[in-house]
Amino acid sequence: MTNMTHLLIVDDDEEILSLLTRFFKTYGHEVGVANSGRDMFALLETAPINLVILDLMMPGENGLELCAEVRRKSQVPIIMLTAVDSPTDRIVGLELGADDYITKPFDQRELLARVKAVMRRMEPLRQPASQTRPLLLFGFWRLDIARRELRTTGNILVPLSGREFDLLLAFAERPQEVMSRDQLLDLAHGERHDAFDRSIDTQVSRLRRKLEPDAKDPTIIKTVRSGGYIFTLDVRSG
Repeated sequence: MTNMTHLLIVDDDEEILSLLTRFFKTYGHEVGVANSGRDMFALLETAPINLVILDLMMPGENGLELCAEVRRKSQVPIIMLTAVDSPTDRIVGLELGADDYITKPFDQRELLARVKAVMRRMEPLRQPASQTRPLLLFGFWRLDIARRELRTTGNILVPLSGREFDLLLAFAERPQEVMSRDQLLDLAHGERHDAFDRSIDTQVSRLRRKLEPDAKDPTIIKTVRSGGYIFTLDVRSG
């Protein structure tokens, strides 16, 4: 990351806010803080935030619902914080559009590494158009690699989390090719994935709900028994 990243940390714990603010500023990041959902949305509307670090367990507020609301309004990356190491919360968080997840207590350097990993996936947004790959067109969809956006041919934006975009790009770059779950993890997330990323099936299910006419009977992203998945549409450059 050559440009300074503006982080927004949302947590009701003032000590955590203070510690993380000092830590990230040491590494050259600009940091904003909020201790409620209302303050978070106010900052998102007034400041150029590059990434949100969101606590899931603030008193009186549901972090998962806040995550979903952010994703309905913005493509800004989200890393979730929680004191409960629950696989269910992790999966639900991904389904609602989070890009990563870390459990308290955590090593600040690990959180920094995860911030860098998420921002690397967003790097095409900062590249000049001449250096980016073309649009990928398939079915009724247009995948803009430079902007990391999925739109319909009617120019309607379809919100995707960073992980969903990376997975769809992996499919679209290899149409009509059977890919195992491990291959998809490597292509979509590189060496960054761990046991947490075994939610690949959940990510596929979420993409199906956004792409398929009938997510229960998928025809675009099909399951191959004992093989993995295959993206069935023809893909062309735009």
